Amino acid sequence: MQFAATRIITDDVDTLVDFYEKVTGIEVNRLHPLFAELRTPTGTLAISSSQTVPLLGENAAAAKANRSVVLDFQVDDVDATYAALQGTVDTFVNTPTTMPWGNRSLLFRDPDGNLVNFFAPVGQ
Repeated sequence: MQFAATRIITDDVDTLVDFYEKVTGIEVNRLHPLFAELRTPTGTLAISSSQTVPLLGENAAAAKANRSVVLDFQVDDVDATYAALQGTVDTFVNTPTTMPWGNRSLLFRDPDGNLVNFFAPVGQ
């Protein structure tokens, strides 16, 4: 078995695609107007329209309802990334913070309210 992707269900695929392209600098692959993928060497973030939910099972998922999952992206420099994201990110949850487990971390929310963590191991 292999973990393939994490998928966000959204009412506005275009807005999330634009946001994740801006904050990551990675071009998103649009496979369909209702579905896109941001692929990295270590994982894929899929973005899917809420219009696809009936295909999964009625009421199987809901847009803007996540309050328990954090999307983690490793970056080279958290502080520089924080400065670069000013004007792109509307809601920062914290400023760059060194966590007890040894990562420098920046938490913010995407346009749907999903929690995103940009982190870098301290000392690397």
